[in-house]
Amino acid sequence: MNEQTQPATVRVFIALAPPDHAKEELARVLRPAYDTHPDMRWNRVEDWHITLAFLGELPAETVPLLRPALADLAGDHRPPRLALRGSGNFDDRVLWSGIDGDLEELYVLATAVRTAVRNCGVALEERPLRPHLTLARARRGDRSSIGEIAAGFAGFTGCRWAAERLHLVGSNAGRSSGPIHYRDIEAWTLGNGNGNGNGNGNGIGNGQRQGQQGTSGPTRG
Repeated sequence: MNEQTQPATVRVFIALAPPDHAKEELARVLRPAYDTHPDMRWNRVEDWHITLAFLGELPAETVPLLRPALADLAGDHRPPRLALRGSGNFDDRVLWSGIDGDLEELYVLATAVRTAVRNCGVALEERPLRPHLTLARARRGDRSSIGEIAAGFAGFTGCRWAAERLHLVGSNAGRSSGPIHYRDIEAWTLGNGNGNGNGNGNGIGNGQRQGQQGTSGPTRG
């Protein structure tokens, strides 16, 4: 994306991502629902993520200011070991899977992320972290599909995995009527002890999603 086409604002959040094998484990369980409920707005598996902080629409020039702080933070925090578990929904409209595992470590990391963002001068809405993985959204007027699907994998418990990277993510939400797509603006390895502010991503518009919330009753995020 060149300077002429780069948007003036970027919709941004900071997240963790399950590894491919953990996503495939849940995707196998969901495949029957893909066939029986094709009208659901299913999120792409490669876009599955656990939001730690939602920053909303930011001026494009603000985003690079976050990189040094997030790089240093990532280097200082060990990867939490997590698992996908169970199911639920928001208002019969949004389908999610929960998160289990090192939730204390996850909350500590999320708190540090939010503090770093605020220290960079970015205001955040105060909302509690109840981690979840958003899977699908129902079409307007469909009040039954989400509950049916959630009931089908309520007992799901996936394998444990380490959340190895902290992702700064941009999305096209609200920019078109098509599906929501996400892209890595940058990502940093957790716990490498080398938080030097340089990062290892590709910059706005060039990063690709890496192969990306809780049983305590999630809220939207």
